[in-house]
Amino acid sequence: MPSRIEDYGLIGDCETAALVGRDGSIDWLCWPNFDSDACFAAILGSEENGRWRIAPTEDVLETSRCYWDNTLILETRFETESGTVALIDFMPPRGKASDVVRLVRGISGSVPMRMELVLRFGFGADIPWVKRDEDRSALLAIAGQDMTVLRTPVETRGENLTTVADFVVGEGETIPFVLTYGPSHLPLPEPINPAVALEEIKDFWLEWCSRCRYEGAHRELVMRSLITLKALTFGPTGGIVAAPTTSLPEKLGGARNWDYRFCWLRDATFTLLALMNSGYTEEAAAWRGWLLRAAAGAPGNMQIMYGILGQRRLLEWEAGWLPGYEGSQPVRIGNAAHAQLQLDVYGELLDAFYQARVLTHDRLADGTWALECAVLKHLAEVWDQPDHGIWERRGEGRHYVFSKVMTWVAFDRAIRSAEKFDLEAPLASWRVLRECIHRDVCQRGFDADLNSFVESYGSQMLDASVLLLPAVGFLPPSDPRVRGTIEAIEKYMMRDGFVLRHDPREITDEIQPIEGAFLACSLWLADAYVLAGDIGKAEPLFNRVVGIANDLGLLAEEYDTGAGRQTGNFPQALTHIALINTAHNLDEARKASEKPAMQRSK
Repeated sequence: MPSRIEDYGLIGDCETAALVGRDGSIDWLCWPNFDSDACFAAILGSEENGRWRIAPTEDVLETSRCYWDNTLILETRFETESGTVALIDFMPPRGKASDVVRLVRGISGSVPMRMELVLRFGFGADIPWVKRDEDRSALLAIAGQDMTVLRTPVETRGENLTTVADFVVGEGETIPFVLTYGPSHLPLPEPINPAVALEEIKDFWLEWCSRCRYEGAHRELVMRSLITLKALTFGPTGGIVAAPTTSLPEKLGGARNWDYRFCWLRDATFTLLALMNSGYTEEAAAWRGWLLRAAAGAPGNMQIMYGILGQRRLLEWEAGWLPGYEGSQPVRIGNAAHAQLQLDVYGELLDAFYQARVLTHDRLADGTWALECAVLKHLAEVWDQPDHGIWERRGEGRHYVFSKVMTWVAFDRAIRSAEKFDLEAPLASWRVLRECIHRDVCQRGFDADLNSFVESYGSQMLDASVLLLPAVGFLPPSDPRVRGTIEAIEKYMMRDGFVLRHDPREITDEIQPIEGAFLACSLWLADAYVLAGDIGKAEPLFNRVVGIANDLGLLAEEYDTGAGRQTGNFPQALTHIALINTAHNLDEARKASEKPAMQRSK
């Protein structure tokens, strides 16, 4: 049985990532990229679906773990009657090949250890052919296009389709295991020096972290979130995946299991602000470049998400041989929501470009403005159509309030870009449309009986995304309708101090009241409190969210307050992005800044 979601740690090489359990087992790894097939898929089934475990053979009295300061080097310590051993896991920044390095280091005594390597390519379906290379210095596993090479001084053997090794590590001794991926039709990847690789990755992360400008009250949490965001970035393109996993359930045992190994336009502005406010201008520029390339083409064909290279076809299918995390089926690969119409993404795209101009004092003369003008020409024709909303509701479309608000944002930011940076634009028609959309939302998206903005026109159900209305500048925080919306969210949308994203009063095939609290939405409420000047409510809510992070500072998408469990894909970029932005917002509020960092430039 796999570990609890919050019991995993993350390692990665900025092109893919692995999840490591407290028990020393790597239960998830897609190779060579985030969106490749998994070779370790035990998290979605059992060890028979692929894992790599290194642990003591005798009873473990105590387990502890940590990241080395300001790095993605994970150290797990096992204390036994015979002594203490450290397992040091990391993935060096990629050269020609991708490596997972595991160093078994004796701390005290002499500890008997066992390694079990179960490789199953194709998301746990394909058993590889295993053999020694010609000089017997490496163990090869090959299945179709995939090949891995295991190098270690420890003698290995095969048992029941598993590569195993039994060895003893003594005090002061370090025993390396290096697993390397390569295409099966090419020569073997060159070996690396594990000790040198450890020093190189340590220097890499320390240098990267030294660029962080955040010096506020939550520096450790923000730094860990920034490292996580960097780890979820596909280095060659700058795209940032929503999570490195697929089908970790929003409800344990449920069917809302989605593939998050793609890049969402929804997260564009949040991501840009988190990176720029923290000092990571290169990463922000790379993300903006990915956005520009991904959205290039006919505006009517713009999608809500793309692959890490900008791929558009993310066909969804089910891996029926995998039983799912704690029985949560189906296990989905790909994401059919890529074909949905979500009007909010147009606003996120133009807002991201506007924020980039403001923060860099640059007109962005790279074809960006031409794309924005084409997008707005299309948006003028479709803004009043129903869509599927920010939460990708399947079934018939609706007139979602947040979607409409973000179409207003699209025109608003384009107008401000044209005015501020002297860009040629049909300002008169854009201003008319901006006012038309604003009036439409206020008339049809606000329910007087609830004294709140609602999920969609004609509905009395709520939706946590309306918490963002003051943050995007649609209405000022002091507006009575904004205050009423916050009060309605507090009354109907909170469970045990956390915010739900869907109204629990609504029960459909898609939405169940037992879904976990959505952590980013909880932080959005904290931001709304800050903008309203209510720091006394914002800080406890922020502390409540970060308080359920695991011992490594990692957060999933949701939190099941009844079970006390993190749920959903892990770690979740949007949650960590929201944490970064709320921390900035709180710090600015404490300094009595006239404009919180999270509030978008208007």
